[in-house]
Amino acid sequence: MTAHLISLTRQFAMRPLTTLGAAFLVLVVLSAVFAPLIAPFPPDAIDPVNRLLPPGGAHLMGTDHFGRDTFSRVVYGARLALLIGVGVVSFSLASGVPIGVLSALYPRLGRVLMRMVDVLMSFPSLLLALGLIVILGQGVFNAILAIGLIYLTTTARIVYGVALRLRAEPYVEAARSMGAGTWWVVTRHILPNMISPLMVQASFVFAFAQLGAAALDFLGLGAPPDVPSWGNMLAESRIYITRASWLLLWPGMMIVLTAFSLNLVGDWLRDRMDPRFRDVVRK
Repeated sequence: MTAHLISLTRQFAMRPLTTLGAAFLVLVVLSAVFAPLIAPFPPDAIDPVNRLLPPGGAHLMGTDHFGRDTFSRVVYGARLALLIGVGVVSFSLASGVPIGVLSALYPRLGRVLMRMVDVLMSFPSLLLALGLIVILGQGVFNAILAIGLIYLTTTARIVYGVALRLRAEPYVEAARSMGAGTWWVVTRHILPNMISPLMVQASFVFAFAQLGAAALDFLGLGAPPDVPSWGNMLAESRIYITRASWLLLWPGMMIVLTAFSLNLVGDWLRDRMDPRFRDVVRK
């Protein structure tokens, strides 16, 4: 165990940018978990007297047009960001994995399911999400469904390709020749060998979910306006870009840095778990 931790530490030391990204993600998670302890003010506390204050003093990141503390709203916005990220990843995996596995094991069913996936993938991501939100209605849960459906398609495609390769492996054919059923083969051989690519896929889906959620919030179709989210903060502050530009700086920076950090960690996971890159990463 100790040797494994030392090896991981060395790998992160060789990639300082990835280390910074992982540290930033830990900071975001801690901010979301301990938001009531970190935020100096309630995120919805209105103070018209102190509206549009620049950063400094009691308000570390300034105040918005209602006098609400920007730092507190950024901290609480991390909660919604994590909620949407976890929700989208869970939905895309819970739906995409069965679709991909069933398509690989049952070719006739796979032709139907994969064509449906191809149709969904033919739509621009944001346009598809907007159409689903219009049908389902505004709300955090509906935003998770809309964004999750977008990345369900890529997850299903990846799982389908991996399952096709695993289905032809000698140990799977040997298990079938010994009378193993489909459920046994899936749970004992196919799914365990998908953990690595699914972990990498989850990291990238999490990153793009942040961007999709921010886009929906900015357009007024995601989280309700009274919910502190980074996308809502951008939408509310855009008319003050010349008067109080810092209002756009903080939520925009959090969106970019979170997505960038998740992509860095995803790249590291891919390099470490892919046998073609594993030896290079360990050097």
